[in-house]
Amino acid sequence: MNIPVKVAIFMGSISDEDKMRPCADTLKELGIPYAFTVTSAHRTPERTGTLIEELEAAGCQVFICAAGMAAHLAGAVAAKTTKPVLGVPLSASALGGMDALLSTVQMPPGFPVGTLALDKAGAKNAAYLAAAILALNDPDLAAKLKALREGFKASVEKAAAGLLQ
Repeated sequence: MNIPVKVAIFMGSISDEDKMRPCADTLKELGIPYAFTVTSAHRTPERTGTLIEELEAAGCQVFICAAGMAAHLAGAVAAKTTKPVLGVPLSASALGGMDALLSTVQMPPGFPVGTLALDKAGAKNAAYLAAAILALNDPDLAAKLKALREGFKASVEKAAAGLLQ
């Protein structure tokens, strides 16, 4: 059986894979089918457009885009789809990611990109936010996310209790 992709993870360069792997791993843990690939707003704009069309036709509901420096990938994707686009700015230049953060967050009205934190933390939260979006129409996924958050809460309470002794 061919399971339709629900989330697409686009990276501007293969060198971004280590920073975005936590996103893919989190989606996998949540049981969300995803595509994970390299495409560039600048170097392969035709490939980016084709991927968006093909993935939407296959049922993709959320696009996660990670790029450093000028970081136009998320904006280029937002220009081609009305599906939610989540941007993960990456620290890939001497500016420490500030350039990517500003490029990702400063979108013109009508083409929003939900922007997450830099690098691995942003990658992981992009997966959780994509899951929350999908959970709006998936009660099983919503329950899974709720249980996961309860687990996070319990681990903090356990750690705090251990410190009070």
